[in-house]
Amino acid sequence: MPVATPSAVRQQIRAGSTDPLYLLLGEDEVEKSALAAEFAEVVDEGLRAFNVERLQAGEMTTGDKLASGVAALVSAARTLPMMAPRRVVTVAQAEWLLAPKRESEAATRALEVLEALLRAPEPQTTIVFVAGAIDKRGRMYKLLAKQATLVECGALEDQADAERWICARVAASGIEIDQAAVRRLAEHVGPDVKRLRGDLDRLFLYAMGQPRISVDDVREILGPEALKDDWAMTNAIEAGHGGEAVRQLALMLDAGAPPEKILGQLGWLVRTKFPAVAPADLGAAVAALFRTDLDLKRSAGEPRILLERLVVELCARKPNRSVRL
Repeated sequence: MPVATPSAVRQQIRAGSTDPLYLLLGEDEVEKSALAAEFAEVVDEGLRAFNVERLQAGEMTTGDKLASGVAALVSAARTLPMMAPRRVVTVAQAEWLLAPKRESEAATRALEVLEALLRAPEPQTTIVFVAGAIDKRGRMYKLLAKQATLVECGALEDQADAERWICARVAASGIEIDQAAVRRLAEHVGPDVKRLRGDLDRLFLYAMGQPRISVDDVREILGPEALKDDWAMTNAIEAGHGGEAVRQLALMLDAGAPPEKILGQLGWLVRTKFPAVAPADLGAAVAALFRTDLDLKRSAGEPRILLERLVVELCARKPNRSVRL
């Protein structure tokens, strides 16, 4: 039972080396439909009318219709490609075909014919079954799972997958989006489908009525830049990069980090790092920590301003030239 990711299947499509049978599963209907449509790219555009067919298994609601549908599938699969190396046959709503709702003598015979096709698929034809919710205990499913390449749609692997996912959903909504906006959203969220779906829904609401989504729209719904490293501020102070340290402090505060937690990090930095990297300034750094702690407890100033002042003071230390940072 070969298992492949959508990305791996797309590589096969680009290489023109697809397998005979595929079963696309998963709750992500848009991704399944998009991937199924991409199989047509195996055939040159001018020859697709002769070598690409699409069947709807959802119409096979009775034994006679199932028999007719299976006959059409077998005929399409067994037909030799015309002036092309492969044919592509897509079966949408394949759960109706693999697990018929009604049993009858005609349905039983049809499934026997389908079973023969699955056991000996045509090597020059790629059949793509696109299924929704399906009982995986059924005989036909188990056979197809054994013979076909299974593809679970909806799981993203990297930022490229996230960008493709965003583009597909925006296109399905009937509006357009700038590539910079796609990139910004994918960078912010990464390959997390649940978060992508939530952010994209908010983006659609924000941009309602607009013909196109811009990167500024994305920035508005995402808010401040994401904090990617909880220790980036202390690392910047240790390296003596004042501007970056203040920027990372702002990100921490914007992300909701309590001032007391930030002060604790700075205290750890002074206790563990300053004796080696700035021994001459250790006393002054400790004094600045205690002063800031007292000011925060007395509400003697805006916490952001008090912490910024402390960070700037710590970055202004005289480094120990004998220590390599």
